[in-house]
Amino acid sequence: MSRFFAVKLEERGLLSLSGNDLRDFLQGIVTNDVNRVTAEQAIWAAFLTPQGKYLHDFFIAQPSQGTFWLDIEAARRQDLMKRLKIYKLRSQVEMADLSEDFEVHALYGEIPEHVSLPDQAGASRPIGEGILLRDPRHADVGLRLIAPRAKSAELLKELGTAPGERDDYESRRIALGIPDGSRDMEIEKAVLLENGFDELGGVDWQKGCFMGQELTARTKYRGLVKKRLLPVEVEGPCPRLAAR
Repeated sequence: MSRFFAVKLEERGLLSLSGNDLRDFLQGIVTNDVNRVTAEQAIWAAFLTPQGKYLHDFFIAQPSQGTFWLDIEAARRQDLMKRLKIYKLRSQVEMADLSEDFEVHALYGEIPEHVSLPDQAGASRPIGEGILLRDPRHADVGLRLIAPRAKSAELLKELGTAPGERDDYESRRIALGIPDGSRDMEIEKAVLLENGFDELGGVDWQKGCFMGQELTARTKYRGLVKKRLLPVEVEGPCPRLAAR
């Protein structure tokens, strides 16, 4: 019986960015080093307000030379595209929304040897017309499959997965203290270092300037983190959650 499971992440969308100025364009506005992105390595990054507050986070993978895929929140993809276009100016970058044609699956459990991915977070490889990657935030979260809707079932069968439960995947993520976009981080208010971005590799401190860098760097180097998103264990009944 398979102990390797897959859950479709209905809330995820996919943007494609390509062009001669792609890396330089993204390097100046996102928190991580896009020069690390290759066919074998994906990253997790965020797009901030000029004041350093959270707007969007996403995974960046490279399906082919000169093209990046951004695995993002589907409901907020138009907002991200709008904001990216504001900063595009004369950069030779083309953007396309692939969300209707592609889907994202979370894979977790006992990963078979034939999957053939290195153990480090963000390791990736092409599969069919899609991409298979270890979660760039933490390798123990599991894998992600980005694939054409018409071929995802075939690819999941090839990988040897069985249908999983969303609650099982969420429990795994939460136990590791992994934030899930605007579900966990308040838009235009959340600070990255209060939500694990440093520990989870979502910020590169050597890459140079990016949007919102001043507050992010000041928070780190002056030790201004006063609260943190962390997993907890509760003995007995869980307390009721206050409405957000």
